[in-house]
Amino acid sequence: MAAAPVTLAVAVPAERAAALDALAKAQRTDAGTLVNEALAQYLDDQAGWAAHLEEGLRQADAGEFAGEAAVAAAFRPRAAKA
Repeated sequence: MAAAPVTLAVAVPAERAAALDALAKAQRTDAGTLVNEALAQYLDDQAGWAAHLEEGLRQADAGEFAGEAAVAAAFRPRAAKA
């Protein structure tokens, strides 16, 4: 069973509110739906970053570090593009 919705009040710059309203109109939806979708995506992204960070900390605590050669190999393609 889904939890009951909760109303949040958030102050945003007038320009952002206008842009949100225009986007909602263009997509034939309402601003609340767009904000809810954006918030869900943001929360998912942050959870992914947190999990990635936790795994990095676990690896560091376990002494699982990349050696100098592995780091150099990983960055070599980037250096070639610069």
